Amino acid sequence: MASADDDRYMALALALAARGLGRVWPNPAVGCVLVDSAGLVVGRGWTQPGGRPHAETEALARAGPAARGTTAYVSFEPCAHHGKTPPCAEALIAAGIARVVVPVLDPDPRVQGRGIARLRAAGIAVTAGPGAAEARALNEGFIRRVEDGRPLVTLKLATTLDGRIAVHSGASRWITGEAARARSHAIRAEHDAIMVGSTTAIVDNPDLTCRLPGLADRSPVRIVVDSRLRLPLTARLVATAQERPTWIVTLEGGDTARFAAFRQAGAEIIAVPGHPTGLIDIAEALKALAARGLTRVMVEGGARLAATLLQAGLVDRLEWFRSASLIGGDGVPAVEAFGVDTMDQLARFERTDARRLGPDLWERLTRSD
Repeated sequence: MASADDDRYMALALALAARGLGRVWPNPAVGCVLVDSAGLVVGRGWTQPGGRPHAETEALARAGPAARGTTAYVSFEPCAHHGKTPPCAEALIAAGIARVVVPVLDPDPRVQGRGIARLRAAGIAVTAGPGAAEARALNEGFIRRVEDGRPLVTLKLATTLDGRIAVHSGASRWITGEAARARSHAIRAEHDAIMVGSTTAIVDNPDLTCRLPGLADRSPVRIVVDSRLRLPLTARLVATAQERPTWIVTLEGGDTARFAAFRQAGAEIIAVPGHPTGLIDIAEALKALAARGLTRVMVEGGARLAATLLQAGLVDRLEWFRSASLIGGDGVPAVEAFGVDTMDQLARFERTDARRLGPDLWERLTRSD
């Protein structure tokens, strides 16, 4: 039976797990805490960059012989299959762990309860459930990739109070202040990839990197959705493709010479089927990204791409930064029209957090199903 201590130590394991967000795909981000009979933490670990070593391996290595007889708090079911490393369930058994607490089962068909079953078969007591909601939210990207064949999609918006992202000329720097921009870069670091539409890539000519001190190595994969390969080869995203992973999602059957030019520059071309509208089928694009291992994608523009994702019901979370300013109807909207004719067609979200960041307001919202 779970206790208040179980909840407390699981919260610590989840906090450790969050350190891996954006760096461990295609694996889940997992944390592990080893606690002895006196309530002392003798080992802790989290999934390392690239997905290996796993959290349990890290915690056991740090604890050494002190791991024997402890309770292991693991924020995701320990793996039970042989991959690049032996199963974590076997490592826990070999270390003499007395009890294991997990919040949720791993939906991966290679696991799905087999890790817990192996632990129990070895005589280890297993408690499941503490921190379940938090664990699912933390690894929603991994779970969606396994169950739905697509990554978690976060739409990030920085707007005025009336939902505008630029004045009519296209000028947009800066709608929000320094604190909001810093927060936005921190959120970038928690995602596997940053996605923009071709218009945003052409007009803004962004770098799409994480520019916070100490987090430069956390910059995610850069993705441009560009149906007809309009992006210039001189764009920053292309010019730096040899240095940072850059993927361009485009239509099948495009100009092979353009494909070759982008590949020579270091970008990866991902060709996907078209939608009846003649544009990229965004659901197929997300499937292709999941097939390459991505679990968490943040979309930063533009208005058409945002509308396409909302219309398809593919936006899971919103990160909305709003300045205390107004532009008016001639400004550029954050989201283009996406076919809402009646109130029951609204894209509905639930606010889960809200904070002031200097003069601006940041809100986090999750989709209401």
